[in-house]
Amino acid sequence: MDLENQARIKELCEKYGNTELVILLGGAEAEASGLAAETVSSGDPTYAGPLAGVSLGLLAYHIVEVKDEIDPAVYEDQIAMMEMVLDVDAIIQEVATYRG
Repeated sequence: MDLENQARIKELCEKYGNTELVILLGGAEAEASGLAAETVSSGDPTYAGPLAGVSLGLLAYHIVEVKDEIDPAVYEDQIAMMEMVLDVDAIIQEVATYRG
């Protein structure tokens, strides 16, 4: 997760609180998605950004986990093609690690 997005998320969390925000990820790899989930829940493990040492306690989900919450036409148009090439199970398992 880049430093600019970390700063935005931190500002939003300060403004709205961590119970009012959910992070929706779209990374193509399990490891990258897990790193982003860890960053918004426990803090930036690389200690490189605004969330270094900052535990926001936010919940993060990958877009494929909330498929049933998205208009099917929108999902088909924007996400379905990528879903076919992703290791969906590995991504979901990795991201879920940081919610439990």
